[in-house]
Amino acid sequence: MKFTFAHNNINVLDLEESLVFYKSALGLEEVRRHEAKDGSFVLVYLGDGRTSHRLELTWLRDRKEPYNLGDNEIHLAFTVDDYAAAYAKHKEMGIVCYENPAMGIYFIEDPDGYWLEVIPEKR
Repeated sequence: MKFTFAHNNINVLDLEESLVFYKSALGLEEVRRHEAKDGSFVLVYLGDGRTSHRLELTWLRDRKEPYNLGDNEIHLAFTVDDYAAAYAKHKEMGIVCYENPAMGIYFIEDPDGYWLEVIPEKR
């Protein structure tokens, strides 16, 4: 028996704002969408165009208060082929929320407060 990663899920308050963020910050594109017949939720799956792994954004119509993200110890990580260019872009966007130069990594924060780790592709 073998298991393969399929997707990770995060819940978002403003789906359109999140779609713009993930496209502009990380180049993720919508690959699939499912909308509830009653309009109570929307699931949008984002892909990087290189792997089969997906990020599922879940929007719940009746949710108005921000999600409790705890201490943000749970996060997603992305490798990037041009770390310096990515870092400069994210600094310009004002979304770098934590840096660890000694480890050669940094984190960006999405509109809902989720932290996303950025790692150079070759370390």
